[in-house]
Amino acid sequence: MNRLLRLRFKLKMKKPDFIRQEAHRHKRLGEKWRKPKGRHSKMRLKWKEKPAIVEVGYRSPKAVRGLHPCGLEDVLVYNVKDLEKLNPETQGARIASTVGKRKKIEIIKKARDLGIKILNISQEKQEELLNSLEKEE
Repeated sequence: MNRLLRLRFKLKMKKPDFIRQEAHRHKRLGEKWRKPKGRHSKMRLKWKEKPAIVEVGYRSPKAVRGLHPCGLEDVLVYNVKDLEKLNPETQGARIASTVGKRKKIEIIKKARDLGIKILNISQEKQEELLNSLEKEE
């Protein structure tokens, strides 16, 4: 698993930024990917100087596809009850952005008790939140 995660990281470093055809010319098009479909499209024909097209070869290994860089599956958590459904060995919690400070602290405490890793808050930030709670009390 670790080997595949390292391989995925190396592949992602090589992967180009896939931009929409003519995105550099017209701001209204944006950067979001769209497949080039024009009859005379140089990008569709894969001319050397044109941007890269999304293809199967850029895909990451199936076993680690969609996993967090630490190797855990991302699960969105809104409350303490959601944590009880998680498997600490294969899943990690990502606290939703809509969760407030008080409930976030409760989730962090419960996650520590259950041995669940929180993926979107660093250890330092977690300690800071818990210390701020103690100061308020």
